[in-house]
Amino acid sequence: MRHIFLPLILLLLVVFEGVALDILPSSLIDGDLMITPHWVLIFLVLIAMFYDRKDSYISIIYALIFGLLMDIAYTGILGVYMFSYGLVIYFIHELRNLLHSNIYSALLFGIIGIIIAELVINLIYYFVGIMDAEWMDYVMSRLIPSILANSIFLLIIYPMFAKRLEKWKNTKIK
Repeated sequence: MRHIFLPLILLLLVVFEGVALDILPSSLIDGDLMITPHWVLIFLVLIAMFYDRKDSYISIIYALIFGLLMDIAYTGILGVYMFSYGLVIYFIHELRNLLHSNIYSALLFGIIGIIIAELVINLIYYFVGIMDAEWMDYVMSRLIPSILANSIFLLIIYPMFAKRLEKWKNTKIK
């Protein structure tokens, strides 16, 4: 039964990402700042750090599946989130052995993941012709606020899921 919890949590995060901006105060949304929630990516970072073993790639498979689901639900171009989330989680999966798994490394990997995902997504949108903003405006009005907001989300969910994911790793189906 425990093996169904990860996809259910990820599915709930996909749904909640769609209404995340409705929860925020209107003074934040009406301004020049654009906050992009990457809650699925943040949880995938935690899965890569605490649930995956060295020889398992469950987080990468979930990144591809739920990235495609994000594309279907929220974007007009299929494969953008799937590619970027898969690339980021593969990168984090390979780097996780360099640091101990704790709140600081999770925060570092979360920030690195958000930066890489945002840059890859917007590079693709730039080459397709969807995004036409200046890069400095993009960094100041979208990238930095997204990093801050998603880092706060990581700090909120870390205490709830870090130990639990470790426990689920040790009791998962072989």
